[in-house]
Order: sequence, then C-alpha cells, then structure tokens
Amino acid sequence: MNALALIAPHQMEIREIATPAPLPNQVLLRVGAVGLCGTDFHIYEGHANYRRDAAGRLIPLEDEPLVLGHEFCGIVEEVGSAVKDVTAGDWVVVDQGWNCLSHQKPDLCEYCATGDSHQCANYAEHGITGPQGALAEFVAVPAINTVRIESELPLQQAALTEPLGCIAHSMSVVQKTPTRYQFNGETAAERPIKHVLICGAGPAGLLFTQYIRNVLGFDGLVIVTEPSEKRRKLAEEFGATGIDPTQADLVEAVNDLTKGERIQLLIESAGVGPLFKQIPNLIRKQATVVLYGHGHHGVDLGVMNNIQFIEPTLIAPTGASGGFDSDGRPSIYRQSLGLIASGKINVSKIITHHYQSLADVPAGFAQDHFGADYIKGVAVFS
Repeated sequence: MNALALIAPHQMEIREIATPAPLPNQVLLRVGAVGLCGTDFHIYEGHANYRRDAAGRLIPLEDEPLVLGHEFCGIVEEVGSAVKDVTAGDWVVVDQGWNCLSHQKPDLCEYCATGDSHQCANYAEHGITGPQGALAEFVAVPAINTVRIESELPLQQAALTEPLGCIAHSMSVVQKTPTRYQFNGETAAERPIKHVLICGAGPAGLLFTQYIRNVLGFDGLVIVTEPSEKRRKLAEEFGATGIDPTQADLVEAVNDLTKGERIQLLIESAGVGPLFKQIPNLIRKQATVVLYGHGHHGVDLGVMNNIQFIEPTLIAPTGASGGFDSDGRPSIYRQSLGLIASGKINVSKIITHHYQSLADVPAGFAQDHFGADYIKGVAVFS
C-alpha cells in the first residue's frame, strides 16, 4: 500500500509499505479522512519527536521514517478473528491512543482503572509514538478503539472527533479540579468564573469557545485574543469577544472588558511563549490557567516566576482519551462524535483546506498552514 512517510524534518515522500494484517483483536481500516494537527506540524518541523527505543533513546526520522496522522476515521475492511462487535463495512472514528484494553491486558493499570487511559502505563499513539499513522491507504487499529459513525456526518467532520475530544477532556479536567473559581460546584455560587480568556483562535481555541458556550452553557464573558482577522471573526461568530493583540494592548483591553477584575480562567491554546510574560497581568490571583498549547520555544523559564507568585492552579491536560463506556469504548470519543453529529459543535467552519490524495498533503505542511486563510486542513480519501 502507499503511505506518506516523514523521512526527515520538512521532507515527506510517498512510499510503498506492507499493508498491515490485523491481529485477532484488531480491524483493518481503509482510511477515509485525516485531520492535520498542530502536533503533526511540530514533528514535521523537527521541533518534537515522541518516539523512543526500548532504552528510552530518541529514534531519529532518518533511522525510522514516521507515518503521521492521528485524527482519523474510515471504513472497516477486515476484522480480526476475535472481533465480534465490529463488522466489515462499518464507518468508524478511532481513538488513536492505545491503552490497557487496546493491548488486551488482563488487569488495568492504575490510570486506565481511574478513567485516565490517556496516561496508560502501556500508552502508544498512532502517528506519534510509534504505531503507524493514518496518512496511508490502510491502518490496523484495536477494535475496542473504534466508535461507529451512526449518522450521515461527512468524513472530514467525523475526523475532527479527536481534536474535539481533547477539548472535552481538558474541560472535564478543569471541572473536576478543586479551584478557587468554578463553572459549577460548591464554590461556584460565591466565586464563579465570570471571565474566560482564550489565547489563540486556531482549531483548539475555536473548539474551546464553542464548548464553553454550547456544551457548558456559560453566559459570561469569553475573550479570544488572535491576530488573524479570519480566525478572530470566527471566534466572535461562536460567541467570543475578539482582541487583536497587534492593534491593542492585551492587558489594557482585558482590564477594560472585565472592569478591572481580570480573568478567572485563562486557556493558553496558541503555543506562543512570550504570552507567559503577560499572564501575571491578565489573571486574578489564584485563577486557573490551562496549559493546552505546545511549542513554546525561545522563552526562558524565568517567565514563570511572576506567575507563581499569583498562586494559579496550572492544569496541563493532554489527549482525548479518558474513561470507558460499558462496552469498553472511549467515552469522550463517543460524546464528541455526538456533539459534532448533532450540530452542537460546528467543525465545518474550521476546515479551510482539503486534500484529495496523499500526494496533495505535503503542501498542507510546507506552505498552506502559513497562509492567512488557513485554520484546519483535512485529507479526504473516500
């Protein structure tokens, strides 16, 4: 089969590799659609490498090329001999993270047992840590990691179940963490979250905006800071108040909008390191700060000093996996797929670029995502 291999930073080529044969607990998926993620871009640019050998050493791309693609859906072509609840012809989305159930472990590790399968002791991720990603014709996945698509949802939208799952997981962590300011809970009546600041209106920031408005039902002030007019206007369409940080002083603008109260919940989803210098002047003391973005290069760790003095609760959620439904399927994926299918979360407006073949995809990495009109690219093969 053909696969798009990352052979070195900034270098991709189509290679013929063996079509995987599904193990007894796996299914073979013909890939239908794949979202291009910020994590993919970090790996492509050489800023990140999450693969290790048995001794914990990095595996360079030059030694072992990587097939990217962890936001994906497709049609089941073949099922393993032990699979009873998935059949050929099923359209499914896939939890890209392998956990204890994926590995058929007889006993769950402490993380899977507590609904934190994204931190599984045996964790692995398609297209990131080792298992082949979905920028290929076929991929073999654990059957237990699949969730059937029951609606007529377009494939390019179904593929964004994973990134929405990351946002749903992040907000569940925020809600479960005892903090001074809350959306709900025992302290919410006396110390509610009234002002939210989302830094960055990329795919994550736009999904956070919609989730807070449409799923949590938050009717307070949601501010989004974003230099791109296209992204900022879309955030405003989703219910945010936009700030262009290149035209206004962010600290002064937030102070004016909150009447001096500042921010109770700040979500850093841009991956912009210099922003950390401004955080102490944006948030209330003991606010909650969600560290969601990645790639904060070129900033000295000393920027954390002034943040630490304010005693915020720092939350660093990662991944879309979490707990399991009664059938062992990933509950957050099922919830997120339902939110997209119902229209409660609109992902169609976030998708700005489509790629119809593996040969088209490198343009998305090399040039498209630098353009002013780019928000999210999706490869659609079926």
